[in-house]
Amino acid sequence: MKELQYLNKYFVKYKFHFLLGIIITIVAQIFFVYVAKLVSKSFTDIDHYLKKEITYDVVKTALIHNLFWILATALIAGILTFLMRQTLIVMSRHVEFDLKNEVFRHYEVLDQNFYKRNRTGDLMNRISEDVGKVRQYVGPAVMYTINTCIRFTVVIIYMYNVSPRLTLYTILPLPIVAYIIFKLSQEINKRSTIFQQYLSKVFTFTQEIFSGIRVVKAYGLEKQYQDNYDGIAKESKAKSMSLARIQSLFGPLMIGLIGVSNLIVIYFGGIMVIDGTIKDIGTIAEFIMYVNMLTFPVATIGWVSSLVQEAEASQKRINEFLKIEPEIKNKTIGTIAIEGEIEFKNVTFTYDDTNITALENISFKVKKGETLAILGKTGSGKSSILSLITRLYDIKEGMITIDGTKIDEVNLYDLRNSIGIVPQDAFLFSDTIRNNIKFGKENASEEEVINAARKAVVHDNIMNFNKQYDTVLGERGITLSGGQKQRVSIARAIIKEPKILLFDDCLSAVDTETEEQILNNLLEISKDKTTIIVSHRVSSAKNADKIIILDEGQIIQEGSHNQLVNQTGYYAELYAKQLSEKELN
Repeated sequence: MKELQYLNKYFVKYKFHFLLGIIITIVAQIFFVYVAKLVSKSFTDIDHYLKKEITYDVVKTALIHNLFWILATALIAGILTFLMRQTLIVMSRHVEFDLKNEVFRHYEVLDQNFYKRNRTGDLMNRISEDVGKVRQYVGPAVMYTINTCIRFTVVIIYMYNVSPRLTLYTILPLPIVAYIIFKLSQEINKRSTIFQQYLSKVFTFTQEIFSGIRVVKAYGLEKQYQDNYDGIAKESKAKSMSLARIQSLFGPLMIGLIGVSNLIVIYFGGIMVIDGTIKDIGTIAEFIMYVNMLTFPVATIGWVSSLVQEAEASQKRINEFLKIEPEIKNKTIGTIAIEGEIEFKNVTFTYDDTNITALENISFKVKKGETLAILGKTGSGKSSILSLITRLYDIKEGMITIDGTKIDEVNLYDLRNSIGIVPQDAFLFSDTIRNNIKFGKENASEEEVINAARKAVVHDNIMNFNKQYDTVLGERGITLSGGQKQRVSIARAIIKEPKILLFDDCLSAVDTETEEQILNNLLEISKDKTTIIVSHRVSSAKNADKIIILDEGQIIQEGSHNQLVNQTGYYAELYAKQLSEKELN
């Protein structure tokens, strides 16, 4: 139960629902158990009639009276039980809502390294299946535990008041019940943890296949991946069946022990009636009803114990990453207006997960309103510079400043709100094209959306779709071509009107003519903005105020287009090569 203590704050938050549910449960059980008293009285009245102690009319009146109160008491108990569920189960839905939001918020603040270490399927399993298991604990498990404890207490009190000796005989099997529950619960906790881990494997595998279904189909690997899935699913099924087998022992064992209690009541109660210790025959019927009233609560002990053990296993998995502190933290509360000057001073950066040094002793400065182009071979560190500017990673050597202030001392949200970035892998959401563009500015007008699309040279493509801007994209923008996705991403960055624009090789999938149109538009857009363009093409870099060439994380050339094209080196060679390719085309 140690892991589940994390949820105590929610019980405190919803204490009104919790306490009200307990009060309603107590009252409901008092009414429910009182039915046995009325049944006992009815049997006693019949016994008195058979012994000629009362007349037929008297017993008839008594039975009708008892019947009325039995129905009334049962009805009130039923209504109160319904209200109990409405308070405690509703509370569990509130807790589920809050916990899912807490998990999601924590996902949002965790850094890139966390997402490199953890797979999407596992993360989805924690926010769905694991939180669902926890809700079962907060709702049904807590409700039935309270219900069982109160019913046991009320029943034992009623039984003791009738016959302390017979009560003692009746509860003799309870220590055996407690021991069995303890041992089975330990095994359920162990098997539940293993099952949840295998369930995460299934989630992860299916998520990856669905995301890469085009590649799977293109290579004709459907059968192979079906076989792989079958293997994982069979392992998960085996763990699930192992858990189900141990859980299935609870019901029969509990009901069997209740049956033993019934036999004890009949045997010892009968002897006590014969020897005169118990005077009324109705007491036997009353005790049998009490024992059977415990049948359902005792039978649910196994189920509740199973829920608790599964919830603890799930909450442990949730707690494991809720305790993870994000490496990228916002150290500043105050807000500032960012102008856009960026400077790298002797920056060296190594990725923790691969231990690869992406940048080594990098220094450059981009003034407000200037455009910097970064060129270089694949893996030279170009994208890493953009990741550091957006603080997806922090550096350990050197210094990065924004408007003269160290980047980690700038309010993180101000920094990112002032940046419009078009990533190398254009990611679009499963939403309309309009909403994907408005992602950069939620309150943008229709005119602004269209204007941004025109500047990104994608408006005409959008108008050719049947639903135009209302076209709903498939997952990750699969409906669009690579070039269209890149241009919608550019429109999304443009509409934000940020102080800093970052373009990470975002024109690689468009033709040279379209590229030229976009670049001409960007010249106008970026006049008062700090712009950094990462590219493999000289055409994307030639109009920049400054160009730097990276190779294996180091700056090997820097200057303007005119300066670099007249220098022997990588830039001049690339320019000549791409110029000849253009002429051939």
